[in-house]
Amino acid sequence: MARKNKRQYRRIAPAAAPSVESSLGSSRFSDREFNPDYSYVIKDLKRIGILAGSFFVILIILSFILG
Repeated sequence: MARKNKRQYRRIAPAAAPSVESSLGSSRFSDREFNPDYSYVIKDLKRIGILAGSFFVILIILSFILG
């Protein structure tokens, strides 16, 4: 059997990394904050929940009809 080779991926550094200021041994980020937008994830999770719930209801109805 052939052995599988694991691929190693390199991390590519972003072009404009946030600047870090050090003062008295502690570092803090500049005025920019990390604020991602995950609204599309919430929409997808709601859609998955609605579909899963409707499939369970259909399965329960079919179990009464066919059982």
